[in-house]
Amino acid sequence: MRVTKDKVSVKMDIPGATLRQQINFGDATGLGKISCEYFSLSAGVDTTPLFQGLEDNLCQCPHWGFVLQGQITTTNAKGEQETVNANDLFYWPPGHNVKVNADAEIIMFSPQHEHSHVINHMIEKVKS
Repeated sequence: MRVTKDKVSVKMDIPGATLRQQINFGDATGLGKISCEYFSLSAGVDTTPLFQGLEDNLCQCPHWGFVLQGQITTTNAKGEQETVNANDLFYWPPGHNVKVNADAEIIMFSPQHEHSHVINHMIEKVKS
């Protein structure tokens, strides 16, 4: 499957963050359907308030991805941090928050059901 960025549906567009999600992007046996997301994130974006109310107040969905530009730091439930930079491949296991250190563009692949739950939760948080 080939999809250009402008054809991927915008699910959330708020100051500092645009989230695009292509559902039904493939099937990762054992994880079910996967989606592909393209995130454009501004420096300073922190997911902590958006994940409040999820299990342990963290994103519980795993992600595999690539950083096109920028720098992002994740923090897990133990407080351990890991920073990814432009041209890095990454895997973020369940149980993380994200802070954007420098304007970033990333592509992620995620279990569709789990990540759609997180995305819908974030959309509701932004509404309130």
